Amino acid sequence: MRVRQLTSAAVALLLAAGLGGCSDGPDPARTPDPAPASADPTSGTGDVRTADRTAVRGGGRLRWAVDGVPATLNVYQGDATADSALLAHALYPSLFRPDGHGRLVPDPDYLVGAESTPPGKQPQVVTYRLNPRAVWSDGTPLTAADLTAQRAALSGLDPAYQGGRPAGYDAIDAIAQGADPHEVRVTFRRPYAEWRSLFGPLYPAAETATPAAFNRALTGGEHLSAGPYTVSGYDAAGGQVVLARNPRWWGDQPKTDRIEFIAAPPEGRLDALDQNRLDIAPLTAAVDQAVPAPAPAASATPTASATPTASATPTATPTDTPAASGTPTAEAAPPGAAPEAAALALRRAEGLHGVIVHRAVGASLTQLTLNSAHGPLADPALRLALTRAVDRRRIADAALTPLGLPGAPLGSHLLAGDQDGYRDNSAAAGPADAARLFDEAGWKRPDTGGTRTKDDKELTLTLLVPAGSATAKRTADALTADLGESGVEVKAVTASADTFVQDQLAAGEYDLALFSWPAGTSPASEQRPVYAKPRPDADGTLDPGSNYARSGTEEIDRLFDRATAELDPAARLGLLQEADVRIWQLGHSVPLYQRPELVGVRAGVAGAGVWGYGWPRFQDVGWSG
Repeated sequence: MRVRQLTSAAVALLLAAGLGGCSDGPDPARTPDPAPASADPTSGTGDVRTADRTAVRGGGRLRWAVDGVPATLNVYQGDATADSALLAHALYPSLFRPDGHGRLVPDPDYLVGAESTPPGKQPQVVTYRLNPRAVWSDGTPLTAADLTAQRAALSGLDPAYQGGRPAGYDAIDAIAQGADPHEVRVTFRRPYAEWRSLFGPLYPAAETATPAAFNRALTGGEHLSAGPYTVSGYDAAGGQVVLARNPRWWGDQPKTDRIEFIAAPPEGRLDALDQNRLDIAPLTAAVDQAVPAPAPAASATPTASATPTASATPTATPTDTPAASGTPTAEAAPPGAAPEAAALALRRAEGLHGVIVHRAVGASLTQLTLNSAHGPLADPALRLALTRAVDRRRIADAALTPLGLPGAPLGSHLLAGDQDGYRDNSAAAGPADAARLFDEAGWKRPDTGGTRTKDDKELTLTLLVPAGSATAKRTADALTADLGESGVEVKAVTASADTFVQDQLAAGEYDLALFSWPAGTSPASEQRPVYAKPRPDADGTLDPGSNYARSGTEEIDRLFDRATAELDPAARLGLLQEADVRIWQLGHSVPLYQRPELVGVRAGVAGAGVWGYGWPRFQDVGWSG
């Protein structure tokens, strides 16, 4: 079987039952104030401490934890990471940015306005009106040439460009200047409804106009930028990227003089916050993958002069490794992570003097995937029975409430609970009486209880779980108990992050799998590969692509294609809802909950926390009071 190659950034967005990474950003192939327990996961506001700009004083520096200095700032390259995207949003334009409900709205710093031809009129033409004050760091304005070069790099028309191919660029037919240099007209060869997701981030033509320019690593301060900050230091060996105010910035003046992005392993972030060495630190990994403190060595037989042995009381200091957020990171999580250690780490984080722990559910959907090409789950009737047997509220409670978040279950494969148009379509899977569905599928439960059987074979399923995650363990334990009550025996099998996708999901040797997918702002194009009907390779071997459940239909594919081309928002949402209903009826997977995210922020820092669908408005982040 051909194993689908994933970019580093894509791998950083799939794994783990919601075990947040250090930042949020676009997938190149495509992150409450002091009262976090009251955060509403459906509010769409994330959890960011906001302050009026007049209350944020100018000057000073901020120290911001990242997993590592990115190998590139070009988010469309294979070596890009979530940290690449975080920094890119401080340095490069995005013509649109998401609001709290995942709706893309124009960013006035870059875009005065944009409009598409109405539905039904062909060809589709989008007219952008660029902010005439927007310039690159060498003083040249943003123009149609920048959009043209990026389209050439990402359309897939020239295989010499090495990198991801985000949806939509291949639908563009031509880009030209409009009535003046600040107007850009983009003509599509076929209708593309999610055009607002294009050109974000946008890179200068100098970095994308040729394969040689595009393929080189984008690092350091010698490259053009057009954000509120520019790069003033890029020290991979020293583990630090320093951003300084962009002297050519035309928008609101950035509040902070200097932002230092410091490579800080998650296991050391609580110590760094406690010792006032960091001001902003994502803590999901530090809490979720905390491991128990090692037991003290046995002391020798005491003598009169013996010194006291170390206390056996475990400390709350976590020793976790970088978390996998959505598709797995390259670093494997430690196998010893436990809910007890995670609880200790969370209590320590909440008790840090002068630090506020922000928390919210993120823009990522954790699901239970049912492998239709392995074992008894090849039977759709059994998949539907199992789908109805999962108590999603019980699972969400087990995963989220220990982190101080409401246990809100998901009912959609395609939209998060705080996205516009969200609807719980789980009833489409059939009657709620799972026991009856199991019986009708031929899996009977003995009168004495226990495991269901069919043809003298017990219903025993494997559950693939990310190693080293307390949230994943709580979820797996709840699933095991839940399905056990329905007569399904579940055996959890853990896999490290560096093997989870290529060696496990792609190989397909499992029955059930627990992981997350990003909930993007363009669900029609972004989610289609996850549910597309697997197609055979040239040698006849079935290639699942990103559809690790290995089940799909032509009808579902058509619904996604129609939604991608439907320019009327209400009609497009209707097609997505219909696709979600068909996915439920297929028994493809069970949405469980949105991934939790925790960020520690020093008291007095405004504009920081959990951003949900969006990213920081860097010019507003600073010290208040």
